[in-house]
Amino acid sequence: MKITAIKQQVKRPDRFSIYVDGVYSFSLSEGAFLKSQLVSGQELTRGQVDDFKQLSADDKVYNRALRYVAMRQRSEWQVQDYLRRKDVAPETITETIARLQDLGLIDDMRYAQSFVHDRQLLRPTSRRKLILELKQKHVPEACITAAFETVEVDESQSLHEVIVKKRRQSRYQDDQKLMQYLARQGYGYGDIKAALSESGSD
Repeated sequence: MKITAIKQQVKRPDRFSIYVDGVYSFSLSEGAFLKSQLVSGQELTRGQVDDFKQLSADDKVYNRALRYVAMRQRSEWQVQDYLRRKDVAPETITETIARLQDLGLIDDMRYAQSFVHDRQLLRPTSRRKLILELKQKHVPEACITAAFETVEVDESQSLHEVIVKKRRQSRYQDDQKLMQYLARQGYGYGDIKAALSESGSD
Protein backbone atom coordinates (compact mmCIF):
# COMPACT_ATOMS: atom_id res chain seq x y z
CA MET A 1 0.00 0.00 0.00
CA LYS A 2 1.45 3.33 -1.09
CA ILE A 3 0.78 6.93 -0.11
CA THR A 4 -0.16 8.48 -3.45
CA ALA A 5 -1.01 12.01 -2.31
CA ILE A 6 -0.92 14.32 0.72
CA LYS A 7 -3.20 17.34 0.48
CA GLN A 8 -3.73 20.27 2.79
CA GLN A 9 -7.45 20.61 3.45
CA VAL A 10 -9.14 23.73 2.08
CA LYS A 11 -11.72 24.19 4.84
CA ARG A 12 -9.32 23.06 7.56
CA PRO A 13 -5.83 24.21 6.51
CA ASP A 14 -4.49 22.89 9.82
CA ARG A 15 -5.25 19.31 8.67
CA PHE A 16 -3.75 17.14 5.95
CA SER A 17 -5.59 14.44 3.98
CA ILE A 18 -3.61 11.29 3.24
CA TYR A 19 -4.47 9.23 0.15
CA VAL A 20 -3.43 5.58 -0.08
CA ASP A 21 -3.49 3.82 -3.47
CA GLY A 22 -5.34 6.78 -4.96
CA VAL A 23 -8.13 6.81 -2.35
CA TYR A 24 -8.61 9.08 0.69
CA SER A 25 -7.59 7.08 3.76
CA PHE A 26 -7.25 9.38 6.80
CA SER A 27 -6.35 12.89 7.91
CA LEU A 28 -3.98 14.32 10.51
CA SER A 29 -3.57 17.68 12.18
CA GLU A 30 -0.47 19.64 11.22
CA GLY A 31 1.31 18.64 14.42
CA ALA A 32 0.45 14.95 14.09
CA PHE A 33 1.35 15.01 10.40
CA LEU A 34 4.80 16.48 11.02
CA LYS A 35 5.39 13.99 13.82
CA SER A 36 4.38 11.07 11.59
CA GLN A 37 7.01 12.00 8.96
CA LEU A 38 4.75 10.59 6.22
CA VAL A 39 5.75 11.41 2.63
CA SER A 40 4.17 10.82 -0.75
CA GLY A 41 5.34 7.55 -2.29
CA GLN A 42 5.91 5.91 1.10
CA GLU A 43 4.92 2.26 1.37
CA LEU A 44 2.71 1.24 4.29
CA THR A 45 1.46 -2.10 5.55
CA ARG A 46 -2.23 -2.69 6.24
CA GLY A 47 -1.42 -2.63 9.95
CA GLN A 48 0.31 0.74 9.64
CA VAL A 49 -2.64 2.21 7.76
CA ASP A 50 -5.00 0.96 10.47
CA ASP A 51 -2.76 2.47 13.14
CA PHE A 52 -2.76 5.82 11.36
CA LYS A 53 -6.55 5.72 11.03
CA GLN A 54 -6.79 5.22 14.80
CA LEU A 55 -4.28 8.04 15.29
CA SER A 56 -6.46 10.19 13.03
CA ALA A 57 -9.56 9.48 15.12
CA ASP A 58 -7.72 10.18 18.39
CA ASP A 59 -6.19 13.31 16.87
CA LYS A 60 -9.62 14.67 15.94
CA VAL A 61 -10.88 14.07 19.48
CA TYR A 62 -7.84 15.81 20.97
CA ASN A 63 -8.21 18.85 18.72
CA ARG A 64 -11.93 19.04 19.47
CA ALA A 65 -11.14 19.01 23.21
CA LEU A 66 -8.39 21.57 22.64
CA ARG A 67 -10.87 23.97 21.02
CA TYR A 68 -13.30 23.36 23.89
CA VAL A 69 -10.83 24.33 26.62
CA ALA A 70 -9.50 27.22 24.51
CA MET A 71 -12.89 28.96 24.66
CA ARG A 72 -12.65 29.21 28.44
CA GLN A 73 -11.21 27.33 31.38
CA ARG A 74 -12.98 24.04 32.18
CA SER A 75 -12.93 21.53 34.99
CA GLU A 76 -11.76 17.99 34.25
CA TRP A 77 -15.32 16.69 34.60
CA GLN A 78 -16.65 19.27 32.13
CA VAL A 79 -14.21 18.09 29.46
CA GLN A 80 -15.01 14.45 30.20
CA ASP A 81 -18.74 15.17 29.98
CA TYR A 82 -18.29 17.09 26.72
CA LEU A 83 -16.41 14.18 25.12
CA ARG A 84 -18.89 11.60 26.47
CA ARG A 85 -21.69 13.55 24.80
CA LYS A 86 -19.70 13.28 21.57
CA ASP A 87 -19.70 9.47 22.01
CA VAL A 88 -15.94 9.29 22.44
CA ALA A 89 -14.64 5.95 23.77
CA PRO A 90 -13.72 5.98 27.51
CA GLU A 91 -10.08 5.04 26.88
CA THR A 92 -9.73 7.88 24.34
CA ILE A 93 -11.25 10.32 26.83
CA THR A 94 -8.72 9.22 29.46
CA GLU A 95 -5.82 9.67 27.04
CA THR A 96 -7.08 13.07 25.87
CA ILE A 97 -7.55 14.33 29.44
CA ALA A 98 -4.01 13.21 30.31
CA ARG A 99 -2.55 15.07 27.31
CA LEU A 100 -4.39 18.26 28.21
CA GLN A 101 -3.29 17.96 31.85
CA ASP A 102 0.33 17.52 30.78
CA LEU A 103 0.04 20.84 28.93
CA GLY A 104 -1.55 22.50 31.96
CA LEU A 105 -4.80 23.08 30.06
CA ILE A 106 -6.84 21.14 32.63
CA ASP A 107 -6.11 21.89 36.27
CA ASP A 108 -8.99 21.67 38.76
CA MET A 109 -7.07 23.58 41.43
CA ARG A 110 -6.45 26.53 39.12
CA TYR A 111 -9.98 26.24 37.75
CA ALA A 112 -11.52 26.53 41.23
CA GLN A 113 -9.37 29.54 42.09
CA SER A 114 -10.23 31.32 38.83
CA PHE A 115 -13.91 30.47 39.20
CA VAL A 116 -14.15 31.98 42.69
CA HIS A 117 -12.07 35.02 41.75
CA ASP A 118 -14.00 35.77 38.56
CA ARG A 119 -17.40 35.31 40.17
CA GLN A 120 -16.45 37.72 42.93
CA LEU A 121 -15.53 40.33 40.33
CA LEU A 122 -18.28 39.81 37.78
CA ARG A 123 -21.26 38.29 39.58
CA PRO A 124 -20.84 38.33 43.37
CA THR A 125 -22.64 35.60 45.30
CA SER A 126 -22.36 33.73 48.56
CA ARG A 127 -19.63 31.31 49.53
CA ARG A 128 -22.28 28.59 49.86
CA LYS A 129 -23.50 29.16 46.29
CA LEU A 130 -19.95 29.15 44.92
CA ILE A 131 -19.20 25.84 46.64
CA LEU A 132 -22.42 24.33 45.28
CA GLU A 133 -21.61 25.44 41.74
CA LEU A 134 -18.09 24.01 41.94
CA LYS A 135 -19.45 20.72 43.27
CA GLN A 136 -21.90 20.61 40.36
CA LYS A 137 -18.85 20.77 38.08
CA HIS A 138 -17.39 17.85 40.08
CA VAL A 139 -14.38 19.82 41.27
CA PRO A 140 -12.64 17.83 44.06
CA GLU A 141 -13.33 18.96 47.63
CA ALA A 142 -9.62 19.61 48.26
CA CYS A 143 -9.45 21.99 45.29
CA ILE A 144 -12.55 23.87 46.47
CA THR A 145 -11.14 24.25 49.99
CA ALA A 146 -7.80 25.45 48.62
CA ALA A 147 -9.53 27.98 46.37
CA PHE A 148 -11.17 29.69 49.34
CA GLU A 149 -7.84 29.68 51.19
CA THR A 150 -6.11 31.54 48.38
CA VAL A 151 -8.93 33.79 47.12
CA GLU A 152 -10.44 36.19 49.64
CA VAL A 153 -14.23 36.17 49.66
CA ASP A 154 -15.87 39.11 51.45
CA GLU A 155 -19.40 37.75 51.79
CA SER A 156 -20.83 40.85 53.48
CA GLN A 157 -19.48 43.01 50.65
CA SER A 158 -20.85 40.69 47.98
CA LEU A 159 -24.25 40.63 49.74
CA HIS A 160 -24.30 44.43 49.79
CA GLU A 161 -23.42 44.58 46.07
CA VAL A 162 -26.18 42.13 45.18
CA ILE A 163 -28.73 44.13 47.18
CA VAL A 164 -27.73 47.39 45.47
CA LYS A 165 -27.92 45.72 42.04
CA LYS A 166 -31.28 44.05 42.63
CA ARG A 167 -32.85 47.17 44.14
CA ARG A 168 -32.57 48.73 40.66
CA GLN A 169 -35.22 46.25 39.49
CA SER A 170 -38.83 47.11 40.27
CA ARG A 171 -39.83 43.63 41.47
CA TYR A 172 -37.12 43.67 44.15
CA GLN A 173 -38.45 46.84 45.76
CA ASP A 174 -40.49 44.35 47.79
CA ASP A 175 -38.36 43.25 50.77
CA GLN A 176 -39.92 39.79 50.92
CA LYS A 177 -39.12 39.02 47.29
CA LEU A 178 -35.60 40.35 47.68
CA MET A 179 -35.04 38.26 50.81
CA GLN A 180 -36.26 35.14 49.02
CA TYR A 181 -33.90 35.84 46.13
CA LEU A 182 -30.93 36.37 48.43
CA ALA A 183 -31.73 33.17 50.34
CA ARG A 184 -31.69 31.26 47.03
CA GLN A 185 -28.23 32.69 46.43
CA GLY A 186 -27.04 30.98 49.61
CA TYR A 187 -26.90 33.91 52.02
CA GLY A 188 -27.97 33.29 55.62
CA TYR A 189 -31.24 34.77 56.86
CA GLY A 190 -29.55 36.70 59.68
CA ASP A 191 -26.99 38.20 57.31
CA ILE A 192 -29.74 39.18 54.88
CA LYS A 193 -31.78 40.92 57.61
CA ALA A 194 -28.72 42.78 58.85
CA ALA A 195 -27.68 43.87 55.36
CA LEU A 196 -31.16 45.09 54.48
CA SER A 197 -31.32 46.96 57.75
CA GLU A 198 -27.99 48.65 57.04
CA SER A 199 -29.18 49.63 53.58
CA GLY A 200 -32.16 51.37 55.08
CA SER A 201 -34.70 48.79 54.00
CA ASP A 202 -35.93 47.90 57.45
